[in-house]
Amino acid sequence: MRYVIAVSVLTTPAFAAGEDGYSSYDFTSLFNTDFVVLIGFLLFLAILFYFNVPSMLGGMLDNRARQIRADLDEARALREEAQTILASYERKQREVAAQSERIVASAREDAAAAAEQAKADLKASIARRLQAAEDQIASAEQSAVRDVRNRAVDVAVAAAAQVIAAQTTAAEANKLIDNAITEVEARLH
Repeated sequence: MRYVIAVSVLTTPAFAAGEDGYSSYDFTSLFNTDFVVLIGFLLFLAILFYFNVPSMLGGMLDNRARQIRADLDEARALREEAQTILASYERKQREVAAQSERIVASAREDAAAAAEQAKADLKASIARRLQAAEDQIASAEQSAVRDVRNRAVDVAVAAAAQVIAAQTTAAEANKLIDNAITEVEARLH
């Protein structure tokens, strides 16, 4: 670094003796502002190097670089963790969607089965009610036929009793009563 400053001082146009009358002695004069600025600059660089400012700046930059690298590593780790969590949630979402589809399909199947069962139960109920109605009709028909027969028998017996009572005498009536008693007695024993 010192050589660069010396070379730059030697190559300045003010240092070289030119045609305008300046010589090397004039350049080193304290009245020459270029020389005063050069001395001030060299003094400034000397102070910087004395207090080890370049290494301090380098260390600060290295620390900052390490901090930035650590922050980047942490950000990368957080991003990977976030991607892992996202993938996990997406997988869970797919599983939940599949499960809900299975539940809906199962519910549809259950509803279809329940509808079929309800149809079968309704058909069975209608068949039972029709059978019960037919049985009631048949029973009512038999009861009506029985009632008609009984009434016909009652009417025939009453008519026969009137005809027999009008045509039979007391002796014949006694004979008929005795025959009926004998016949009943034979059937009961």
